[in-house]
Amino acid sequence: MRQRSRRRIMRATVELVDQRGYAGTTLGDIAERAGLARGLLSYYFDGKRLLMQSATHRMMHKALSTALGELAPGASPEARLARAIDAVLGLAVEHPRVMRSHLALILDPDTGAFVQDPEQRRLGAIIQELLRDWGAPDPVAEHAVLRSALMGGCIGVLLPGAELPLAPIRADLFRRYGLDWRLGVPPQPLPPEHERPTARG
Repeated sequence: MRQRSRRRIMRATVELVDQRGYAGTTLGDIAERAGLARGLLSYYFDGKRLLMQSATHRMMHKALSTALGELAPGASPEARLARAIDAVLGLAVEHPRVMRSHLALILDPDTGAFVQDPEQRRLGAIIQELLRDWGAPDPVAEHAVLRSALMGGCIGVLLPGAELPLAPIRADLFRRYGLDWRLGVPPQPLPPEHERPTARG
């Protein structure tokens, strides 16, 4: 029951922030959407900021698990890592308000902090396993590098007034890990070298 309630709260948070943004979403709104008493939110989560981080980590964990589950059995480590990168970067396109709010909160020097909650640990464990299979000598350290690169890639896609297309950001990450651009879910029909990266706006 406790886990179901937590999942309902986190799902409601993502849905509402997608629609209204972080500032336009209150804890009361989230409780109403989740069909739970307002006091339960405070019982399960220590404030709106931490709830937002947990909800975003759960969204990322679910997207990653779903994407990997769509691969054929026996898919190569390269194919699995490529699919994981695409799954995370794709969230910046599919859920821009959620991802922008999440990044803004953890980057705020006054209130920000990167929280390693249970959802984040599940997400990290999957990525570390992917990196271990790919051949990383230190999957834990490489996970920290990849996490930072993915955050930077999402910022590039989401930066207001200076947004970059997803394709060159993805291509840079794929080159870093020696992945063929055709793996995963390419956002472009031609190899990256045929497309010139330009800023929009």
